[in-house]
Amino acid sequence: MSGDADGRGFREQLADYIRQEATPPYKFGHQPRVYRLTREIAAALEPAPFYDDDVVYAAVYLHDLGVFLAHRPGEQAALEAWDSARYACEQAPELLRRFGFPEAKVAAVVECIRDHQPKDDPQHFEATLIRDADILEQLGAVAVMRTAAKLGSDTRFVHMADARDALRRALDTLPDRIRLDATRGLALARVEALREFLWALEAEAGDDLG
Repeated sequence: MSGDADGRGFREQLADYIRQEATPPYKFGHQPRVYRLTREIAAALEPAPFYDDDVVYAAVYLHDLGVFLAHRPGEQAALEAWDSARYACEQAPELLRRFGFPEAKVAAVVECIRDHQPKDDPQHFEATLIRDADILEQLGAVAVMRTAAKLGSDTRFVHMADARDALRRALDTLPDRIRLDATRGLALARVEALREFLWALEAEAGDDLG
């Protein structure tokens, strides 16, 4: 495994870098969870797929670089036009080279970052795997926690109703965008958990959520 002079491999260096850059700090946690999900999805597929786990790891850890506070614009108009995935694609090659990532795989990492969002149409398995795993993170109990954490720190989430509406949109749209059968199986419990949460929220708050 390629690494720097002190013997650390690119995975350790990359994880340390993202942990340091992640702002607010809770945004680090998404990366190891998504990577773990890619492994779970791949393990549930039959036949077992052949894919480049180095590419998947690097893309997962870098895909949200552009959403960190220190990396995105602070001014509202610029933020509204901000393309966080494009920023991550632009920054990834230099960072990967710094950490000793194999040069021949850099372009594949950039492609995975470019195509990781639900609206995208990935053409290769690694990108599809990451996209599916990232969709799972937007469903279930973790999705509730991640969305609620944005209140007060994300200009799109001013009222609790904004968080509720985002969760409703996720529940209504994301399950149908999953590509892999194994991911659909893993999504079932998350979809049900999110649906039950929204039912309970409606029963408790109705139109007075705020």
